[in-house]
Amino acid sequence: MSAKTCPWPAGDPLMTAYHDREWGVPLFDDRRLFEFLVLETMQAGLSWRCVLHKRENFRKAFDRFDPEKVARYGAPKLKALLGDAGIIRNRLKIEAAVANARAFLAAREAHGGFHRYLWGFLDGKPIVNRWKNPKQLPATTRESDLISKEMKKDGFRFVGSTVIYAHMQATGMVNDHLVTCFRHGECRRARA
Repeated sequence: MSAKTCPWPAGDPLMTAYHDREWGVPLFDDRRLFEFLVLETMQAGLSWRCVLHKRENFRKAFDRFDPEKVARYGAPKLKALLGDAGIIRNRLKIEAAVANARAFLAAREAHGGFHRYLWGFLDGKPIVNRWKNPKQLPATTRESDLISKEMKKDGFRFVGSTVIYAHMQATGMVNDHLVTCFRHGECRRARA
C-alpha cells in the first residue's frame, strides 16, 4: 500500500485495477450506471470485494446488464438466478434488480436518459471531496439521503442512502479518493 493511493484495495489485484481505472470517474453511460446500480444493490450488507470478484458472473447472469432484458425477467429466470452459484443468490436483491430495471426504464424515458435523472440531483456536477484520512469518508450524506428518498418514490428498491452513496462513489458523482491518492486529480478532470 503506497501513500500515493487509497488504502482500501489492500493489495487485491482486482480491487486495485477497479480503483485505478473506474472508481470515482464521472460516468454518464446509462447501461454502465444500471450495472453499478445492480452491483451496489447486491453489495448491501456485504463487501465490495465479494461483489467485484463475482462481477463477470453477474454480467453473464444478468444479460450484460441490459435493462430491457432484466425488466422482462419472470419466474423461470428468477429461479435460474437463485440457482446460480456464481452470483449472490439473495431473492430480495434479485427481485430488486428486476424492479429497478423497470424503474430505470421509466426514469430514462421520463428524463431523456437515466444519467440525466441521476445526475440531475447534482446539477450534472460531481462533488469533489478533499479527504486526507479514510476515516473521514462518510457512509451517507445529505445528497445520498435525498436521492435515496426520491428513487424509492420512483419505484426503485434496495436503494437506501448507504447503497446510493456507494453508487455515487463508484460512478464519480462524488470523488472520495484521498487527496494524497494519484486518482483524486485524475478523476476530478475525467469524464467517462
